[in-house]
Amino acid sequence: MMRPDRRVVLVVAALAALAAGVPRARALELPVVARTLDNGLRVLVQPDHSLPILSVYVFYRVGSRNERTGATGMAHLFEHMMFNGTEKYPNDSFDRIVESHGGSSNGFTTRDFTAYQLELRKESLALALDLEADRMRGLAITPHNLEQERKIVKEERRLRTDDDLVGAQSELLYLTAFEQSSYRWDTVGFMSDLDAVTLDDAQGFFRTYYSPRNAVLVLVGDIDPDAALAAVEAAFGSIAPGPEPPPVRSAEPEQQGERRAVLGRDAELPAVIVGYKAVAAKHPDRAALDVLDALLSHGESSRLYRDLVYRSEIASDVDLNFDWGLDQELFWIYAQARPEHSAAELEAAIGKEIADIAAKPPSAEEMAKVRNQLRSNDVRRLVTMSGKANELGTFEVVFGDYRRMFSVIDEDLAVTAEDVQRVARAYLVPERRTVVTLVPK
Repeated sequence: MMRPDRRVVLVVAALAALAAGVPRARALELPVVARTLDNGLRVLVQPDHSLPILSVYVFYRVGSRNERTGATGMAHLFEHMMFNGTEKYPNDSFDRIVESHGGSSNGFTTRDFTAYQLELRKESLALALDLEADRMRGLAITPHNLEQERKIVKEERRLRTDDDLVGAQSELLYLTAFEQSSYRWDTVGFMSDLDAVTLDDAQGFFRTYYSPRNAVLVLVGDIDPDAALAAVEAAFGSIAPGPEPPPVRSAEPEQQGERRAVLGRDAELPAVIVGYKAVAAKHPDRAALDVLDALLSHGESSRLYRDLVYRSEIASDVDLNFDWGLDQELFWIYAQARPEHSAAELEAAIGKEIADIAAKPPSAEEMAKVRNQLRSNDVRRLVTMSGKANELGTFEVVFGDYRRMFSVIDEDLAVTAEDVQRVARAYLVPERRTVVTLVPK
């Protein structure tokens, strides 16, 4: 049986028209039906009859933050393991079955969760649920499967971290900036930890985290909510809840001063990453930092791109990253030097942009541009069925309530120029800063 929630019909403004200059746009209704099974599985259903297709996401509340020193990379390893079949659907039949029904499958791992995605015709709902329930109930974890995926993940680490300059620089940034937080390591883990994973380790990890009480199932597409919920109950209702996963102890001591690291690699040109200890997604200052992010880096007219790439021509590329996390995240800026320019010049230019905002709040014109960008981005995330499913699950896991996806844009739009100046002064300061410089050998 299911514990019923009330049917929630939420309204999202059609902001694309606003961004294009239309004074007032017709509201778009986005109905979401939410239920929780007796075994703890959280289910979100969003009917969308625009196309005869279906997007199915399963979010497990386990990412690299749930790992520990000496046992990193397990969450990402299991992203790969989950496609290795069960007794009912052995070996590589999972993907073959999905593709034979005109669908596709994928998965991804973050610091906070692991998600699995199926895109199918609407007639394949029962099949999709059976596939997902079957691997939740009894994934095949064998010596052969473990060794096969271990090799694949190790090669992925070589490609995206060991042999990738930005990946290696980013990994060093987090390792230097954080001391105790499990955000220190990248989701791919360390090579020695991947080598050390045993079959017992893998089976224990699966039993701990891959259970109904630790999962969110999201269905978006051309479906009837009541029928879909009945099908979910039939597929997942008999699975045992599983154990309560252990809590994550993520407290990070306050940084007392600037930290620096140097990465020496075979490279043509220097680069720099400047990172600042910021906030978790649910922190009150998250919205103002979102706006500061947009002001500095969204588009070629943003401050960083305009000044470092166009005006001074000292950088060939510049980027900014501020992720929404369950725990405190970093607000970091990356810049790649042009020939005849140095990492020191890049760092000085980044510092000047930050000092300018701290000294003087952005103009009304800049704030209007950023608000339009945020409006448009909010709409783009909801254009496709897959995009809506991804947003619903992400907000349910990271913010604790999918309904926050409908209020976050309002929080961002309510940010004032003075709020932007305030968070720049509070967070983008030397004592919260970590600088990683790429020095070409």
